[in-house]
Amino acid sequence: MVLLRRILFVNFMILTVFASVSYWTEEKEKLELTMAEPMKIKQNATEEVKADYIKWVDFGVSKFALSEAYEYDRDTYGTDYHISWIDLLAWVASHTGGVFDNDRTVYQHMDLLKEKISQGEKLEKLVKDLQYFPYYQEAYEAVLGGMVGEYEIEIPVAGEEGKKVWEKKYGLKAFHPIAKGFPYSDYDDFGVSRTYGYRRNHLGHDLMGQTGTPVVAVESGYIEALGWNQYGGWRIGIRSFDKKRYYYYAHLRQGFPWQPELKEGSAVLAGDVIGYMGHTGYSKTEDTNNIDQTHLHFGMQLIFDESQKEGNNEIWIDCYQIVKFLYCNQTEARRNDETKEWRRIYQMKDPNAAAYERKLDFSMYP
Repeated sequence: MVLLRRILFVNFMILTVFASVSYWTEEKEKLELTMAEPMKIKQNATEEVKADYIKWVDFGVSKFALSEAYEYDRDTYGTDYHISWIDLLAWVASHTGGVFDNDRTVYQHMDLLKEKISQGEKLEKLVKDLQYFPYYQEAYEAVLGGMVGEYEIEIPVAGEEGKKVWEKKYGLKAFHPIAKGFPYSDYDDFGVSRTYGYRRNHLGHDLMGQTGTPVVAVESGYIEALGWNQYGGWRIGIRSFDKKRYYYYAHLRQGFPWQPELKEGSAVLAGDVIGYMGHTGYSKTEDTNNIDQTHLHFGMQLIFDESQKEGNNEIWIDCYQIVKFLYCNQTEARRNDETKEWRRIYQMKDPNAAAYERKLDFSMYP
């Protein structure tokens, strides 16, 4: 009996220890899961925040669509029937999947929206069930957001030689990258192969012309990059004031690539002459002409998150149609024979630039 009691007692103790270990093992796992859950939520939240911006934009809006949308925006501004050109384009893209190849289809979709708005319907209600409208609206805002708006510009006084007056306007305040009167040729070369340094796609638009042709700031912004790059030669990088667009002007003229007062951080206005066409680049040695043909490489990068600025996540768009559209608004420039510089004739005041703290005071600005 004594032996039996001892055996039972030992078995009981073994079962107790086993149960205790199992219990605390289970509790430990529960505790770890409880502690891990906030971390998991936090991690997922972080991933969600990081994922909550556009990763890619395939901008295929045609010159025809840009022109039609812009003209309606401009002509109805200040009325009950006004629709921004970005909303018009996003409406069309929501129905066509971002395809603008057929002018007739584009016009029909635009006309339908104009008609509904003229009948008193609200845009918010009309786009409520368009799943991709918010995407196209945000994407096209990133591309075109600084190109249309209110501004002031000098205009000549009829019949009075050399006299100019300021006029307030609403409309296109972006300019073609080549000054008025200077010949150039181009074609849609976005994505074609490049081999210098390494094989890659051409992420810009080339405009072939003559050495010294004045290069113009398309949109108001501040200079984010200025100097030499072995691929782009002498180049200027201008960031829009809303930081969504980065304009890249490359292969500028040997010896005299840009206006002497420009520095990183400098503000420039849309339509300012910023530099001169050349064929520098494809060399680690500064001020080297290693490009066969004189041309301006003009690129446009979209930035929804700063992580996209440099690296594998960059978004460069095909801006060929934009350049064609902007041909209707070219800077008139005059040459200073003493300094050899070209300067715009008619100055401009951009509210977006007024809100930016200029770091230098340039005489070229009003």
